[in-house]
Amino acid sequence: MNKKQLTPDYIFESSWEVCNKVGGIYTVLSTRAKTLQEAFQDKVIFIGPDFWKESESLYFREEKSLFAEWQWTAREQGLNVRVGRWTIPGEPVAILVDFKPFFEKKNDIYAWLWEEYKVDSLHAYGDYDEASMFSYAAGLVVESFYKSQIFNLNPQSRVIYHANEWMCGLGALYINNKLPQIGTIFTTHATSIGRSIAGNQKPLYDYLFAYNGDQMAWELNMQSKHSIEKQTALHVDCFTTVSDITANECKELLDKAVDVVLPNGFDNSFVPKAAAFNKKRKQARQKMLQVANALLGEDLGDDTVIVSTSGRYEFRNKGIDVFVEAMNRLLRERQLKKKVLAFIVVPGWVGEPRQDLQERLESGLPYDTPLEVPQVTHWLHNMGHDNVLNMMKFYDMHNRHDDNVKVIFLPCYLDGNDGIMNLTYYDVVLGNDLCIYPSYYEPWGYTPLEAVAFKVPCITTDLAGFGLWANKEFGHYGELEDGVKVIHRTDYNYSEVADYIKETVAQFSSMSKTSVDACRKAAEALSKKALWKEFIKYYYEAYDIALRKAEERFQKQVEIN
Repeated sequence: MNKKQLTPDYIFESSWEVCNKVGGIYTVLSTRAKTLQEAFQDKVIFIGPDFWKESESLYFREEKSLFAEWQWTAREQGLNVRVGRWTIPGEPVAILVDFKPFFEKKNDIYAWLWEEYKVDSLHAYGDYDEASMFSYAAGLVVESFYKSQIFNLNPQSRVIYHANEWMCGLGALYINNKLPQIGTIFTTHATSIGRSIAGNQKPLYDYLFAYNGDQMAWELNMQSKHSIEKQTALHVDCFTTVSDITANECKELLDKAVDVVLPNGFDNSFVPKAAAFNKKRKQARQKMLQVANALLGEDLGDDTVIVSTSGRYEFRNKGIDVFVEAMNRLLRERQLKKKVLAFIVVPGWVGEPRQDLQERLESGLPYDTPLEVPQVTHWLHNMGHDNVLNMMKFYDMHNRHDDNVKVIFLPCYLDGNDGIMNLTYYDVVLGNDLCIYPSYYEPWGYTPLEAVAFKVPCITTDLAGFGLWANKEFGHYGELEDGVKVIHRTDYNYSEVADYIKETVAQFSSMSKTSVDACRKAAEALSKKALWKEFIKYYYEAYDIALRKAEERFQKQVEIN
């Protein structure tokens, strides 16, 4: 007989990316928040770091009246908190906590962590200390909230603490130790050691069964991050990750099988509707072509096939190297029926927007000569050491007039104010005909999911969680006609992948408008299967597991006492 699923009365969820837009986890949390907020109405509370001293977060609105009594109590306890709303769809409650005061207790905190959980913080460097102090502060916030009598929380109340990534592991262990009646969930969005193995040019997949996570952490100087991640995975009530491919990685490298896979959904409420969609797409294409023409001294028209890749600047992991390789091969592809404009939208060490390009764009005049270095829209601090520019230089890819494929590096965050494109990231995605994400290491893959939500067909690989999920939905390897082409990728078939991409773009260039429209429709249909309303059930499963374990643990303690 199926037991009725337990649901929480309160959910606390912590992440370094709450009200702090730095990566994919921000997208996971901020798009899911609306679905949770509708179900729990202000009883889902996000906790993030407060380092907004010089300028306020664009994504946070303080409300001093919200939990006013508790705010006063927290300050009395030495917690510097600000309570307000995360300014995203659903506007959930967010608590930002200042973690800096805890640095002076750092050694005591790490000693406690070693004594209780054998977490090795001795080899910490980089962002480990900062993340750990935030995580500890987040644990104290929950403890303070739970113990204050204001909210009538008691041992019978069902409360969840959900920690995201190794950065929030310490807080989960603190709650686990100090408040055993709270159900703890830990989600690793990518194992720190798996990402490191892949990023260090080592073959991850063929040898996964043979790698020892602890040994590799020592070899790659990742002991502390790996240690907190592994011990959190082993001790929380419910350990989760975002895809089957990363679940396998967790089992092999963290020695712990996940309890539930929580695939990343999407909220399509900000995808423009019908007439607005077509208008925005047209505007985006015009702007992309205008920037390219000004930079290249060309006259590329609307029949140009616009493609792009994007994501974090992980040259190998995100497949940026394969993308450049494929575009280089496409230059000599006889089956290519149209000109191709390829953008690499990856934030690099950006300096400033090019003044010469700005002047051309402002003049609005046509130009028939390219600017110097016609491969990049913004100057970089490290022009001579940049991977993208160096690879293009190595292949002699200089966007010459006769080239049918032009590749442009757009190396900045697209927030609508970059000085050249002045469009948001989603607007740029909207202007594409085809998006290409040939990832080598990609636990889920928001970029392809975002592309299909905007009706843009895409190419991805089966080393991306999203690619595997798409294959499962299709019942076969995705083809262009399905809206997502999924390429088989291994540790060693780089060249084959580049050829597949080249051939797929050439195939796309010869497709009729009817076929392209069918592709776009199929892409949109797939995206609807990945909405949060479809995926939120997995979270309820995780809540149930965590609450049952907490209940069991608390019962045992009551019996002992």
